[in-house]
Amino acid sequence: MARILIVEDNALNIKLFCDLLAAHGHQPEAVTDSRTALDAARAFEPDLVITDIQLPHVSGIDLIRMIRRDEQLAAVPIMAVTAYSAPGDEERIRDAGAQAYVSKPISVVRFAQTVDDLLADGSDLDPTGKAPASWANEGDGGPGPSEAGGEET
Repeated sequence: MARILIVEDNALNIKLFCDLLAAHGHQPEAVTDSRTALDAARAFEPDLVITDIQLPHVSGIDLIRMIRRDEQLAAVPIMAVTAYSAPGDEERIRDAGAQAYVSKPISVVRFAQTVDDLLADGSDLDPTGKAPASWANEGDGGPGPSEAGGEET
């Protein structure tokens, strides 16, 4: 069972992510305020961090950079999740230090597989965050039967 910290401000997405992760045998912990996320991560000692990018107060990009600079958390794999993707976003997210990127609405299967891949590969990650990324950002633009999530609020 992996300890997974979720940083997300949307209650429906928190429930979705927590339910999915718990159903796969993981221990999810949600943080809704990005200003407290770094301290929460230090206290929770996660095996994986999943963070939204469009967060109030501290952006997901800034949070990823803060995690990468933190001695205790630098080697923890990070998966970024966002409903908004503009040209250059993947590169900015990867450069900040995330190993994976999933766009919303999420594919439940792809989400679970990306989590499993990151947990399996976690011991091989470069603590600088520059390790080869596994991007799960393929999609046809609309939710299908195995997709969930959606608009940011």
